[in-house]
Amino acid sequence: MKILTAILLLCSISTFAQISGMVKDSLSGQPIPYVNISVENENIGTTSEEDGKFKLPESIKGKNLIFSALGFEKKKVKATQTQNVLLKPIDYQLDEVVVIRSLGTKQREIGKSESAILQAFDNGPRIDTKFFPYQPTYKKTKYIQKAVIKTDNALEKATFKIHFYSIDEKGFPSEELIRKEFFITVKKGTTTTTLDLTKHQLKMPKNGIFVGVEKLIIDSNKQEKTITNYNSQTTEIKTTYYPLVLYNRVDRDFFYTFSGGKWNRINKHENLDSSGRMMIYEPAIHLILTN
Repeated sequence: MKILTAILLLCSISTFAQISGMVKDSLSGQPIPYVNISVENENIGTTSEEDGKFKLPESIKGKNLIFSALGFEKKKVKATQTQNVLLKPIDYQLDEVVVIRSLGTKQREIGKSESAILQAFDNGPRIDTKFFPYQPTYKKTKYIQKAVIKTDNALEKATFKIHFYSIDEKGFPSEELIRKEFFITVKKGTTTTTLDLTKHQLKMPKNGIFVGVEKLIIDSNKQEKTITNYNSQTTEIKTTYYPLVLYNRVDRDFFYTFSGGKWNRINKHENLDSSGRMMIYEPAIHLILTN
């Protein structure tokens, strides 16, 4: 029987002054929802709300913010100049349309961990990834039909994003392979969600693929609790953003996470256990391939 351990790394909410702003499309002037907003080189950040507005603690004053969203150029802005942040849309070249027969006569499941332990973390404003290497045996099932992910949610419903990245020449996550935002809303409890990718006809890249999970730091995902310290007789408000993605503990040489406005590679020597192996927690995601 699998053991589910929820580890909530809760963050305090500041009740003091905040820096606020709005993200807009530079051409249409329309607000851009759910933009990833990171403090440069730090694991601090937030997400723009549905109306494009966002808030961050005043403690970041004097630092730079990195704004990134699918379909727009990434932009760096000083934290004191964020009243109206304009992002320039990317003019994509239309891909050639190729009509193929229906998918689904064969299936192969990849990436399902043998780990018996699943843990849920509140990892803050990060995009954590899982790497799926290519194998020659995938030749007969080369299309990614479904992505399956496990979450834990204490709210009635909560939403997160999922991304599919190519790999650059240094092995880092690179461009989005599908030019579409994938928002997944899950109900309360521990849930297994399946995202159907059939219509996108996404082929398994020969150098592998990164699947990333992005937490949305928005009000509808927020749960606040008042915590009392009976020793000091003080109280404080603690906040968790749901859903919490479940993670498997696995043996890897490295892993990649997006924080501080850039992709970061965490190497083996930084996370060794007593046996000299690097045991990391990667999102509990697996893929279904088809022909």
